[in-house]
Amino acid sequence: MKHTALITGASSGIGKELAKIHAERGGDLVLVARRADQLNQLKQALEQQYGVTVEVIVKDLTKPLAPKEIYDEILQKNIQIEYLINNAGFGGRGKFHERAWEQDLAMINLNVVALTALTRLFLPDFVKRNSGRILNTSSTASFMPGPLQAVYYASKSYVTFFSNAIAEELYDTNVTVTNLMPGATESEFAKTSGMDKTGLFDKTASAYSVALDGYNGMLKGKLDVVSGLTGSQKVMMAAIPFMPKKMLLKQVRQMQEVN
Repeated sequence: MKHTALITGASSGIGKELAKIHAERGGDLVLVARRADQLNQLKQALEQQYGVTVEVIVKDLTKPLAPKEIYDEILQKNIQIEYLINNAGFGGRGKFHERAWEQDLAMINLNVVALTALTRLFLPDFVKRNSGRILNTSSTASFMPGPLQAVYYASKSYVTFFSNAIAEELYDTNVTVTNLMPGATESEFAKTSGMDKTGLFDKTASAYSVALDGYNGMLKGKLDVVSGLTGSQKVMMAAIPFMPKKMLLKQVRQMQEVN
């Protein structure tokens, strides 16, 4: 396999578009997600259209042992991963004390623990051969606290700061870490998180445009890539450092409320 990218959350949305972009450029793939049928459909389509090799690994990354099982399977198959794309993640709307703890724990396990574990497993190999690129999908939510999505926003803040920190740790290597921060994006995320009924998702960027921005940013070794923001959202993001925190919290809460 050549120029192989491992992509988590590859069955839909940004992950699926990242897989298409990588295959179009001639790279092989390891696709990871829970839904075998969708992964196998994507595998067949990419292999037929682009002549690349695609491996499918069906795993639930909310399970603690899943990252190590993925890494071990890749070692057993003697696949060298060039690009690690930690894209899997989900959100959930509601007051923290009213939400099911099991859902928020699964969110933390996927958005934070699995991403960190996969990075820790593959990064020593990247450093040893002094090549490799990591793309972590965070969110513009990482810029601020998120009332009514407290755990999701906090998990994405972790992804952003974790990615930036290890990028600097690798300053003297040829290994790069890029942090992708999408705004509201057309994907299954909105429905699964309950955000599809809020004003924040009235206007969404295409999953393809966000994926393309992230992929190109990864190839260039960029630290952060912000994608999919409307003009008004860009203005708000620029104003965040200057806003009183209580005002910011109120504004964010109102954006999360159902229309």
